[in-house]
Amino acid sequence: MENKFASLFGAKKLGFGMMRLPMLKKDDGTQVVDTDQVCRMVDEFLDRGFCYFDTAHGYLDGKSELAVRDCLTSRYPRDRYILTDKLTSSFFKTEADIRPLFESQLKACGVAYFDFYLLHSLTADNYNHYCECNAFAVAQQLKAEGMVHHVGFSFHDKPELLRRILTEHPEIEVVQLQFNYADYEDPGIQSRANYEVCQEFGKPVIVMEPVKGGRLANLVPEAAEVLANLHGGSAASYAVRFAASYEGTGMILSGMSSLEQMRDNLSYMQAFTPLTGAERAAVSQVCTILHRQDTIACTNCRYCVAGCPKQILIPDLFACLNAKKQYKDWNSEFYYEVNTNGHGKASDCVKCGQCEHVCPQHLPIRDLLVETAAVFEKA
Repeated sequence: MENKFASLFGAKKLGFGMMRLPMLKKDDGTQVVDTDQVCRMVDEFLDRGFCYFDTAHGYLDGKSELAVRDCLTSRYPRDRYILTDKLTSSFFKTEADIRPLFESQLKACGVAYFDFYLLHSLTADNYNHYCECNAFAVAQQLKAEGMVHHVGFSFHDKPELLRRILTEHPEIEVVQLQFNYADYEDPGIQSRANYEVCQEFGKPVIVMEPVKGGRLANLVPEAAEVLANLHGGSAASYAVRFAASYEGTGMILSGMSSLEQMRDNLSYMQAFTPLTGAERAAVSQVCTILHRQDTIACTNCRYCVAGCPKQILIPDLFACLNAKKQYKDWNSEFYYEVNTNGHGKASDCVKCGQCEHVCPQHLPIRDLLVETAAVFEKA
């Protein structure tokens, strides 16, 4: 299937999302990017004809942009890749802050321009902040100066707000959406409805979270068996191909955290084919199974972690609770202790709400931490 947006995003429809890179733990306990492995991933990605890379200033606490420089931009000529970065609301307070931030991002990534610059994670909570700081106009000015080639935004809210933003800012060229088969009809995420708004306005969609933070690659046994019976590929392959099968999606981002994950993705996206009718029916059956699961829809983006005053590793604690519910995992208690060693416990939450303000999934994190504490802190 030919990508009709090839002139914009490149011929191959798979992008390297650099938010979940492989990490190494140093002797002092700090985490660093496994640059050797990332370099091998970048090499293989480019060698196979793929070229789209996506980062943001806050990814991996600032380490992602530096990894882009160390593993990609310092090693390849500028015409070998397409690079996207983002303007995140938490990193600027006034219009005057935006350009210095942007320039620091160029320097961190080691480039003179970004192919795409996206206003990051627009919601009803922060849209006014972007407007009050004149961010849309500043982004257009950066484009006029040649430091940005295309301007768009990523979005985590309702279709009514998306329609309003696209009406008020027709200059926007692309929209990045969370889009996967589990969220397609989900009343909270509304993947289908948001996609249809983009179609209505003629905006190509960059897909994020096609595998829902890995949850659609690591399915409960009942759901995994449905896809295994197709004998056609990994569980992740059906999720990525689902998103890529839609006419309006121009790029599918995958947050690959190992060379093995990358090779799996490349194997079926090298010569991409849309889902067949039988595969769509199987995916629908998987959705039915997943919707019966009483689990937390956390995608492990980790936006909530950086601002937590009690240093609670919220996604990791939710993963423990999900494993307990889905698999009756006897080891969950052990991993709960591991993830609270040197960090806050769920019961340490002070209800400040910082986590809920930045959560793209709009989860009631404070209530969920109470539930998590009740399960793991009985003693």
